[in-house]
Amino acid sequence: MTTQGVSLAGAPVGGPGSGTADPPRDTTPALSLRSRILTRHPALTAVAMDVLFVAVAVLDVWLVIPEEAPSYPIYLSAASCVALLLRRRLPFTTVLLAVPGFFAGWAQLAAMLALGYLALRKQFHWHTWVGAALVWLCRFFLWPVSDFLDLTWRIHVLDAMYGVIVAGMPVAIGLLIAARWELAAKLEELAASRDRERQLHAQAVRAEERARLAREMHDVVSHDITLIAMQAGVLSAAKVDTQAKETADTIRTLSTRTLEELRGLVGVLRSGADMAVQADLRDLDELVQYAGVPVRLTMENVPADLPAPISAAAYRTVQEGLTNVRKHAPGATAYVQVSATCDTLTVEVRNDKPQARRNAAIPRGGGYGLAGLTERAKLLGGTFESECTEDGGFRIRATYPFD
Repeated sequence: MTTQGVSLAGAPVGGPGSGTADPPRDTTPALSLRSRILTRHPALTAVAMDVLFVAVAVLDVWLVIPEEAPSYPIYLSAASCVALLLRRRLPFTTVLLAVPGFFAGWAQLAAMLALGYLALRKQFHWHTWVGAALVWLCRFFLWPVSDFLDLTWRIHVLDAMYGVIVAGMPVAIGLLIAARWELAAKLEELAASRDRERQLHAQAVRAEERARLAREMHDVVSHDITLIAMQAGVLSAAKVDTQAKETADTIRTLSTRTLEELRGLVGVLRSGADMAVQADLRDLDELVQYAGVPVRLTMENVPADLPAPISAAAYRTVQEGLTNVRKHAPGATAYVQVSATCDTLTVEVRNDKPQARRNAAIPRGGGYGLAGLTERAKLLGGTFESECTEDGGFRIRATYPFD
């Protein structure tokens, strides 16, 4: 029985293309792209591809099968078509199962599909070359042997040439698609490398900017604060009245503390590490003592083991509130209330109506203090609000959740 009844023009068409349309799973370097190429339902896509492969292979057999054909070639051809369902897990075995249907039957397209998928999965592995040799042999050799021996040498040469095309085309298309996937993976890696490079450049720019800010703070602010502390020390040692000495001591204490915090901030800017929390709500009494304004402090149900970021944020909130009272509401009394519930810490600072005109020598500031408190509250998942009161004063209120 002759098996070369399939025309060359119809045999290869759709074989390699259909066999290589499904992306590989285990050996292609571009496997990371599957999630981007496949649809949202990969299982449904796989089933649809299996049905399509088998249907095309069965149609190829049905179109070329003779009217009076023995039963065993039909069974072998059907087995070759069904074997395509194994191509994902066992690509080489699929080729081996499809070869008998091509050799003794009419399942040429099934063998080509299996070979194309094998080339896509294994690429230059010896399985690919063995599979290609088997497909070529099926196209070159006729079954039964008597039909093969009756052919002239010209037909043998033509069959050998056609066998190269039938076996080579699926391999070529499979390797081409595999190369395309590899190129796509390389491009993806290159894009990721460029992103990392941009991030490193941005980090270097930020580090340089932090170093510049650290130099400026150290050379200007630290120098001036040191001079203030020294002058306060000289004034404290001089023969002046008691109130002047107390004021000088307060200035020196605040200057020393500010200098220590500034040095810590400069170190953080230079190293780029996280800043160690220095402010603590447990130091609130000392802050109130040196506030420079009359303060009434109320603390309700405040736990002793507050998280460090929340404790620091609450301390900074009170500090900024008292600073604003001293600058903008001279003579007014500040009311500080710190209270806690089971899951939230609330800080409120308000003041009465100013009792005197604002000292023109005190700088007004740029409004960054309240903006900083708002940002700090948002970072901790809390809220911050500020408003004028009905009696002509001012109030700020911040909440910090413990979570």
